[in-house]
Amino acid sequence: MHLLIPLFCACGYRKNYVYIRETEAVQKIFPSLFPNIVSLLQIKNLMEIVKTKIPDLYILKPKVFEDERGYFFESYNKETFLKLGIDQNFVQDNESKSMKGVLRGLHFQKPPFTQGKLVRVMSGAVLDVAVDLRKNSPSYGQWASVVLTNQNKWMYWVPPGFAHGFVTLEDNTVFFYKCTNVYNKESEGSIRWDDPDLNIDWQIEVPILSGKDSNAPFFRDFDTPF
Repeated sequence: MHLLIPLFCACGYRKNYVYIRETEAVQKIFPSLFPNIVSLLQIKNLMEIVKTKIPDLYILKPKVFEDERGYFFESYNKETFLKLGIDQNFVQDNESKSMKGVLRGLHFQKPPFTQGKLVRVMSGAVLDVAVDLRKNSPSYGQWASVVLTNQNKWMYWVPPGFAHGFVTLEDNTVFFYKCTNVYNKESEGSIRWDDPDLNIDWQIEVPILSGKDSNAPFFRDFDTPF
């Protein structure tokens, strides 16, 4: 086993590199650091976490292994997510199928049924949007978006305290998400998709909407419970 391991001086800056040819040698030189080094390298190889402009809202890019047979990737591993700083327990999985131009959102659940969502696309593509509704957040009322496709296999971690929505970019788009809380009808909440204060760029002018979403309240009338 060959490892290129960065050494750090006491002040935390990278000092140089040591090329170690054998795992045993690394264990002898860094007996206490070795498990953490290997663990971090393994996590980086399996999942890349990308920060957005909003704190705690992340894009996750899994490592995809492809060959002539097809592909394989790990979409969720509790230990990996813990080490990435996402300490959540998922209790419900949901899936939807939509034609091109369907917009679902912006949705949330009020406490005590607040939901965090780990979302991805199984087939097709979406523009996925999250809005920060946490009243003490420096990014309250701000939004961030990402394009999720069955080709890039990226995921979006939308924490509790956010409104979430997406618009489909292709026909027969299958959307999948893991939730940290169960569905509760009495806790449902929504905000108008085309709210002028949020000013979200959905990249579509006339989406296909449900009656409920087309009549959702405006952000100026919203009193956040988060």
